[in-house]
Amino acid sequence: MSTIKSAEPHRHVDTPFRTRVGVAPGPVFAALGLLSALYVGITGTVWAVTGEFTRLGGHVAEAFGGDVQSWKYFAEVVPLKGSPIDRTDGWIVIAMLAGSAIAALMAGDFRWRVPRLRRRFAQAIVGGIVAGFGARLAFGCNLAAMFTGIPQFSLHAWLFTLMTAVGTLVGVKLIQMRWWRGPTRLMPGVAHQVTDAAVEARRRRRHLIIALVILAGLVAASVLYVATGRAMLAVAVVFGTAFGVLIQRGQICFTAAFRDLWITGRTKLADALVLGLAVATASTFVVLLVTGMEPLTKPAGVGTLIGGFLFGIGIVMAGACETGMMYRAMEGQVVAWFAFGGNVLGATILAYGWDHWNIHATLVADAPKINLFTQLGPWPALAISLGLLGIWYLAMGSRRGGRRARLEAASAPVMFDAADVDTERTTR
Repeated sequence: MSTIKSAEPHRHVDTPFRTRVGVAPGPVFAALGLLSALYVGITGTVWAVTGEFTRLGGHVAEAFGGDVQSWKYFAEVVPLKGSPIDRTDGWIVIAMLAGSAIAALMAGDFRWRVPRLRRRFAQAIVGGIVAGFGARLAFGCNLAAMFTGIPQFSLHAWLFTLMTAVGTLVGVKLIQMRWWRGPTRLMPGVAHQVTDAAVEARRRRRHLIIALVILAGLVAASVLYVATGRAMLAVAVVFGTAFGVLIQRGQICFTAAFRDLWITGRTKLADALVLGLAVATASTFVVLLVTGMEPLTKPAGVGTLIGGFLFGIGIVMAGACETGMMYRAMEGQVVAWFAFGGNVLGATILAYGWDHWNIHATLVADAPKINLFTQLGPWPALAISLGLLGIWYLAMGSRRGGRRARLEAASAPVMFDAADVDTERTTR
């Protein structure tokens, strides 16, 4: 019996090297890994943001009369000196936001977006508080305690990553509950509004001008810092801008990387993350060998486990991690600003409780600082780190294979009997 296909099978693309929107996440994560290693080599510190979020909260508390200079956290963990424009971490945050804004404006991705359900604002704030608290308890977020912590060969980064994965799984179960999702109502169809070409052209020109003004401000700041002998601040401006552009164009959100695993089995972002970590690890390894600098090491203990778990839950509740909320805020997603505010508040609460609630003495003080690079040697540390990344990639194989099977089943061609087709033509 001869058969014919009703249509050519549709080929689903689910790889980190291809995308329908922006730039493929695989190359972007790899570029971020390389840039983060270069940043370490130049400045001696890692790409991080939540430490600066905590300082921002400290500045706000101080403005309202709080005696934050007496807080042990600001004395021992993240010194509260000067203003954000006087610190490399401050400029990393400012320039990441600016870089994301430039990329969004130039790509036409900016437009104001407000969620229909008002509860999303409260959920973003609460999620941000939980994530911010957890991040600082674990000495970093998805950047300092994962993306730049693992390449620094610090054991705490692996513990944080493991518990973040567990936390995101719990977070997914939470947001799937009806009381969290809210009422599901059918919305009337809205006809697509055709924008006048002239109006659209003016809007794009306006956005382009704004993007160029922001870029000019960043260039001016860099030149000023170099001219006044503060080259490291100029470096932070340049790298922060590059980080911001890349996370927006690649739509880099660690929340989505983990959440997709649990909801759809999609590993595209998670695969890209593992690739980026491998590039960052190898690049940082070279930087450490060439410069002779000591890798950054943080306590690996109960606080790290709890912090990673809370961070995982929080980023799912908030709908985005630190990088995700930053580029989404610059795309005009209003709820991302509420997540940002909650993150700052949560980090500040942790800073207050560090000594006032004995958080440091109870969960952190006795935790050992273990670094594979210094305690096992450079090459064993590299081999173990890359091996663990390989295990991570292989562990996602079942979800990757299951999703691929579902996609292939959905795109399988429908077969008809040729005789039936001829009969149908004759009848017509």
